[in-house]
Amino acid sequence: MTSEVVRDAYERIRGLVHRTPVMTSATLDRESGNRVFLKCENMQRGGAFKFRGACNAILQLTPDEQKRGVVTHSSGNHAQALALAASLQRVKCRVVMPTNAPEVKRQATRGYGAVMIPCEPTLEARLATAERVIAETGAVMIPPYDDDRIIAGAGTAALELLEEAGDLDVILTPVGGGGLLSGTALAAQTATHPPRVIGCEPAGADDAYRSFKSGVRVEHSTPHTIADGLRTTLGERNFEIIRNHVADIVLVSEEEIIEAMRFVWERVKIVIEPSAAVAVAPVLFHRLDMSRQRIGVILSGGNVDLSEFFALLRAKIK
Repeated sequence: MTSEVVRDAYERIRGLVHRTPVMTSATLDRESGNRVFLKCENMQRGGAFKFRGACNAILQLTPDEQKRGVVTHSSGNHAQALALAASLQRVKCRVVMPTNAPEVKRQATRGYGAVMIPCEPTLEARLATAERVIAETGAVMIPPYDDDRIIAGAGTAALELLEEAGDLDVILTPVGGGGLLSGTALAAQTATHPPRVIGCEPAGADDAYRSFKSGVRVEHSTPHTIADGLRTTLGERNFEIIRNHVADIVLVSEEEIIEAMRFVWERVKIVIEPSAAVAVAPVLFHRLDMSRQRIGVILSGGNVDLSEFFALLRAKIK
C-alpha cells in the first residue's frame, strides 16, 4: 500500500462522492493556540467518510461479483455507506448489524435498500454471522476497515483537505478499526512536506493506543465509550500502515468527547457524532502539547440519533 493507491481511488470515486467543505473556527483557534482546519465528512453522502471507501470497493467488483452481491458487518456508518454505494450500482447489499447499533443508523441502512441481519454486539458474532451469510448466498465480503480498497478510499478525504488547506503540520483523525487513520497516513505522504498524522481514541476503547505503544496488535477488547463508531478492534492491515506511518495515538475521556461535540455544535454550527468529536477533543483540551501549528482535523461523521433531544423539547411544550 502506497500513497498512489489513494490517488487512484480519488480518480475512481470523485464523480460519486461529495467534495466536503473545510471549515474553521476563530474560537477553536483561540482556545487551542493553533490554526485548525475541519474537514467536514459529516456532510458526506451517507453522513460519514465511510462512503468513500465503500464506493471504491463497489466500483472494483467484477461483473460476477456484482451479480452475487456484497455483505458486511457494521455498527452503522459503514453499513449505510455500503448500502448506498451498492444501490447506486444496483448491487444487492446484506448487512450484519449488532443489536445495540444506534436506531438512526439502522433506519438509514434499511432505507438505502440493504437486507439487515441482526447479531449479538461482539466482533466474534459479527464475523461468524457474516461468514454464514457468505456460505448461504455467495456474497462478496466488504469489510468495514481491514481492506485495501476501503483504506485507499478513506484516504481521499485527507487528499482533499491538503489540497484546500495547503501545508499542514499535523492531521488528526479518530481511530476505531483504523480505516480512516491508515488511509490518512498514506495520503499524507503525497504532500511536499508530509504532516504528522495522529490518531485519536477514547480512553474507554484504547486497543489502538495499546497496540501502537506495544508494537503488538490487540485483537480482543471490551470497549466502553459513547463513540459507537470506534468500538471496533484495530484491523491487521490498518495496524501495519499505522505502525509505519503514524506519529502517535492520543486518548481522550468521555467527558472531553461530549464537550468537544457540544463545542462544534454550538460554535461551528454543524452536527457531528461522538466519534468525530474524538478528533476535536485533543485540540480543544490541549492533549497535543503544541501551539502555532496548522492542524487538520477530519470530522468523520454526523449520524446522531436525535430522538431523545427532540423528546425533551416536546416535553417542554406540554
